[in-house]
Amino acid sequence: MKKIAIPINQDNKVEDHFGRCKFYEIYTFSDANEIEDLKLLESDGKCGCKSNIISVLLEEGVTFMLAGNIGDSAMSKLVVAGIGVIRGCSGNSADVILEFVDGNITDNGISCAKHSRKHKKGHAHACSH
Repeated sequence: MKKIAIPINQDNKVEDHFGRCKFYEIYTFSDANEIEDLKLLESDGKCGCKSNIISVLLEEGVTFMLAGNIGDSAMSKLVVAGIGVIRGCSGNSADVILEFVDGNITDNGISCAKHSRKHKKGHAHACSH
């Protein structure tokens, strides 16, 4: 059994930036790669690398994350925790998970490495691509 998380927005699309997602979908797969369960986990609204989301994902048994853009700090923390990450995902989360299971999605190798020092209302930092 494996569990895969996807950060999504309110429209069930992969969030463009991991730290700004509204929810996480957590898919549970059988050994035969069939979806057994889907759980929706609400984000605490904090930046991904500064929130407790990694410990929550570990408690849920997540071993993989399919993300859009993700910063180096969050990426590093996920990998150190044993959660693999595929960057560059986009579109409807249900389509993305099926493409991943079929082996049609690979990591794009690009992290959101630089963050500006300017603060937006309600955010500790903003991503500068």
